[in-house]
This record gives sequence, structure tokens and C-alpha cells, in this order.
Amino acid sequence: MVHPCDTSSLTAALEAAHAGLIVPILVGPEHRIRAIASAAQRDISQFRLISTPHSHASAAEAVALAQRGEVDALMKGSLHTDELMHAVVAPASGLRTERRISHVYLFDVAGYPRPLMITDAAINIAPDLAQKRDICQNAVDLAHVLGIARPKVAILSATETVDPKLPSTVDAAALCKMAERGQITGCDVDGPLAFDNAISPEAARIKNIVSVVAGQADILLVPDLESGNMLSKQLTFFNHADGAGIVMGARLPIILTSRADPPRTRLASAALALLMVEAKRSHG
Repeated sequence: MVHPCDTSSLTAALEAAHAGLIVPILVGPEHRIRAIASAAQRDISQFRLISTPHSHASAAEAVALAQRGEVDALMKGSLHTDELMHAVVAPASGLRTERRISHVYLFDVAGYPRPLMITDAAINIAPDLAQKRDICQNAVDLAHVLGIARPKVAILSATETVDPKLPSTVDAAALCKMAERGQITGCDVDGPLAFDNAISPEAARIKNIVSVVAGQADILLVPDLESGNMLSKQLTFFNHADGAGIVMGARLPIILTSRADPPRTRLASAALALLMVEAKRSHG
């Protein structure tokens, strides 16, 4: 638990521990963590606490723990996302893989008959085609961990037709061809698709879109971080969707939660990380 120096992040770690999801190692300024625990009337005596002087040091120490194999996952506390991810992606961290690192939201949306994944809404600002390929494959890998044998991936844009003036539609068409040629595996891919065509069978029917993906997407691959972030937060705050978030593409799962996220989201994200850890262990 990286820099749990506010009530919400420390409470999240302790509640996840109480639920049997994690065994937290608290990394941050000891006096601040103990003061927060005391004010919240929480007992942290049974958990390991590694004291650091500030948030940058907390991130560095957490990455060092991961390097040494002492932790199975990293969970963001009250530091900024870029502070943690800067330490993770540093060349000396040992946590990078050949895959681009990306974030996946998993939502339970009322009225939608299946789990819905959105990527990337937290890390990659304006991904190029190669990066989108990795973002797509990362989400597909997570879907497999969740038991979705062949997830349906919708590449989102503002329209369902390829328009050279709208680069996201060209990327979508290229990603479909990459999937056909085995550069993206384990899924069905279609795009470009507008949001309504991706999740509404009726909208897909009205527009005469014949596709195994349209109207029943498991994964929505967004054009950029801004659109993904807005879509994800609309689902959370307007639709009251339950959500969880995880970073894929590193050597271990990384839980990135917002300071505005409710405790339920933090618990669900810890559970998602646990599923990933167990899947990794079962595959050696």
C-alpha cells in the first residue's frame, strides 16, 4: 500500500485485509500513518509498516519491494498517479515487460447483461496504433482471467464508418485487420463503432451493422484518455455503476484508485488484483 496518508486509502487497505483479499504492507511516513490510524480508531499493529520521508520515496520503496518479490501487487494510496507510475516504468525498476502498460476499468452497469471493460482511461493520453494494440491485448488478457473465453472488443469512435478525417476510425480499421492476422489474439474485434452501436443491439440493427461484437461488447477501447475518463466517470456518477480498476502490462497488478472512489471500488479493485495474482500462480 503506497503512501496511505489519508483516511480513505488507509481504510481501504485495512478493509481489504479484513475481507481476506490482501495482507497489506504500509509504505509511507510512519508518524502520519499512525496518526491517521489513531484518528480513525483503526489498529494497524499487526501489519508491517515501512517508514519513508515523502511520497516519492514511498513509490521507490514499493517498487523495490516488488523487485525483491516481497509483494504480489501495488496499491496506490494518497500520492499522485504519475509519482507511482514514474517509479514503476523507470528502466531500473524491473517491472516493465515488452507490453505497453495500460489501465482497465471493469464495471457492473445496471441494465447491461455482462461485465463491461473500458480501456484506457488513466495512463495513455493519446495512444498510437501500436500502443492501442497493446492496450487491447492487455484488456483481453484480463477478460480471460475473469473467465470470458473470447471477449468481444469494440473499437470506439464517433461513427461506424472509416473516415480519413477522423484518425480514430482509421486506427480502428487497422486494429481489426491486426486481429485477423494474429497480431491481437483471443478475442473478436470490430470497429470503428460508436458507443450506441457497441452496447445496444437495437442501435446496431437500425444501422444495419452485422457483427459478432456490435451491441454486445465486453470491452470498449476508447480513442484517448480524455474520452475514456469521461465515459468511466459518467458510468460511476450518473449510472451509479460498480467499478474496479487495474493496471495491466507490468510484472504485477497495480491498483490505481482515485481519491474520490468509494470504498466499494477500492475493495473490488483489490479483489481484481487477487484474481490476477492467483491466475499468474496457477500458470507458473
